[in-house]
Amino acid sequence: MPLVAMKDMLDHAYRHRYAVGAFDLVSLDFLDAIVQAAEQSRAPVILSLAESHFDYFDFELAMPAVEAAARRASVPVAIHLDHGHSLESAVRGINLGCNGVMVDASHYPLDENIARSRKVVDMAHGCGVPVEGELGYIPGVEGEDAERHPGEIRYTTVEEARRYVEETGVDFLAVSIGTVHGRMRGEPKLDFDRLAEIDRALGIPLVIHGGTGLTDNQFRRLIEHGVTKINYYTALSDAAARRIAENGEQGVNSGYTGWVAGVRNAIATEVERCIRLWGSADRADAVLAKASPWDPVEHLIVYNVKGLDEAGVQAMMAEGRRVLSKIPGVREVFTGQAVKEDASYRYTWLVRFCHPAVIDSYRDHPEHVAFADRYFRPVASERISIDYRQVR
Repeated sequence: MPLVAMKDMLDHAYRHRYAVGAFDLVSLDFLDAIVQAAEQSRAPVILSLAESHFDYFDFELAMPAVEAAARRASVPVAIHLDHGHSLESAVRGINLGCNGVMVDASHYPLDENIARSRKVVDMAHGCGVPVEGELGYIPGVEGEDAERHPGEIRYTTVEEARRYVEETGVDFLAVSIGTVHGRMRGEPKLDFDRLAEIDRALGIPLVIHGGTGLTDNQFRRLIEHGVTKINYYTALSDAAARRIAENGEQGVNSGYTGWVAGVRNAIATEVERCIRLWGSADRADAVLAKASPWDPVEHLIVYNVKGLDEAGVQAMMAEGRRVLSKIPGVREVFTGQAVKEDASYRYTWLVRFCHPAVIDSYRDHPEHVAFADRYFRPVASERISIDYRQVR
């Protein structure tokens, strides 16, 4: 149950003027620490996986663990794809379990950023998934991953932000007002007047990338002016690295597990500090009361076949698994055959959708229509189709 709709979570935070932490994770140590800190402080939290970090872990292998941690948590959790590279990245993220996505096209000219973002929004909204866009450019300065964000800062303007949101339909907007990816050099200078204008013009949750290095007062002022989601990673990585270095200084000789001892607690301490500073502590129950649970839908078809031998049925099923599993919002495609020979229906499809919205977008998707019309419907006129939601 605590895996909840991310839009509901952030809308609640925006109305009540606090910020939810979107903490990037790169290992199970980070995952456990983030959830531990959220539970200790009774806060909603976003588990964020950045495509720029996929060199460090296998996204497809990590997602089942992330989803399992979210579903067993006692606080509301959302799962976000951060800095996706393309529309295809967003589809993959949704199909693997993310219920929020960001595809970063901010380095393109405005018109192209709008066009690319609009395609992501159309696809993701068809899956019930909210989209974060970015306008302006937030460079990297120093620290882990900063080199992936080269160039000079480009500030978000009110006029472009208004047009971008109107023409794309994004649910949240990441803005550039002076933060950087990685570590700050010197005193951070943020344009709060610009942020306040953007907030008044848009009235949607705003996002800050590059939270490491800001002062407590700066965080509070960001939140006062509509910042509802704060992306945070570098300080967590630094906390983990310091702990490993301390273990080394203490002459650890017990191998890998000795070197990483205490890393989870070090990360959790920094996560909890941020949660309390950003005002999301003790908000879990209020969010759970308002946010919709993020539960899959099972699309079940039982059917009989005429005009195909067994090899033909197996070939049709294999083609269906190949084609249908790539449709946005499809988590899994299962094909089955009755155990007993005298069963009323011999075969089944079980297609798992990430959200009820996929019932319609899947039905109308051209790949599904083409497969059904060419391969399935001509031989399976005897069938029953039902969409199920889990009853708890």
